[in-house]
Amino acid sequence: MGLKYQHILVAIDGSKEADWAFKKGIEVAKRNNSSLLLVHVIDTRSFALIEAYDTVVGERAEKLAKDMLENYQKQAEDAGLSNVQYEIDFGSPKVRIPRDLAMKHNVDLIICGATGMNLVERFFIGSVSEHITRYAPCDVLIVRTSKDIE
Repeated sequence: MGLKYQHILVAIDGSKEADWAFKKGIEVAKRNNSSLLLVHVIDTRSFALIEAYDTVVGERAEKLAKDMLENYQKQAEDAGLSNVQYEIDFGSPKVRIPRDLAMKHNVDLIICGATGMNLVERFFIGSVSEHITRYAPCDVLIVRTSKDIE
């Protein structure tokens, strides 16, 4: 592996920390002339809590994710990046991001926020960012603050 990152994945969950990670991702991608992959994983485990699950819940979650990622994609392109893609996936973010998506897209850097949105899960079984750090096949940048990006 060289000193430059070629394929950067930014985990997006709608939190302010993910927004900071996205902004940091733009800057790192610009410095490295990298591709940027924006990823949102819809946590299907939460659907088990809905007694009468129907496809409307999943479709609504996917539509919200698509709108959010298209907005981020446009911001990245407006900032000067030319190779920006996004992917929506389903499952556990802490598993899908480091084990499946990073491998599938030959990612050499994952950028994510330090905390994200799921406080209950973080309390009981650890944060998504912690799991990504532990199992990623590449470098991981955990963004804790908006320092140097605002």
